Amino acid sequence: MGVELREITAATVRSICGLEVADEQRAYVAPVAVSIAQAHFEPTSMFRAVYADDEPVGFILWRSEERPKSAYLWRFMIDRQHQGKGYARAAIERACTERRALGFDKVTTSIVRGQHSPLGFYLSVGFTEANETTRSGEWVLRKTL
Repeated sequence: MGVELREITAATVRSICGLEVADEQRAYVAPVAVSIAQAHFEPTSMFRAVYADDEPVGFILWRSEERPKSAYLWRFMIDRQHQGKGYARAAIERACTERRALGFDKVTTSIVRGQHSPLGFYLSVGFTEANETTRSGEWVLRKTL
């Protein structure tokens, strides 16, 4: 399985914005178009499309944190038709490897807790619960790179 993180271009933006999570997951992650728009107003953000064998299957968005050497995984999703194929795990591993190569040593993310939240997934890829919440009430998770 060849998972890559690719730059989103004018030629690919529509197909990337068409990616969607399963209906029961919609309360847990913003649509790709909203994420791309928000990223344009955050100077430290970087987003990529997740590709598997030349097909767009997901989206990932990072930004730097106030803490030195710490990156924030702001958004991450795999399209509902491509979930359960190992793409999410491969994409997170690749993204963390890239963050480490850029000098980051820690990744933080936050989730909305609930029945269909991604907590189990994040724990399975090495994040740990920080036992704290963000100002907006999301549960904080951290991973050392």
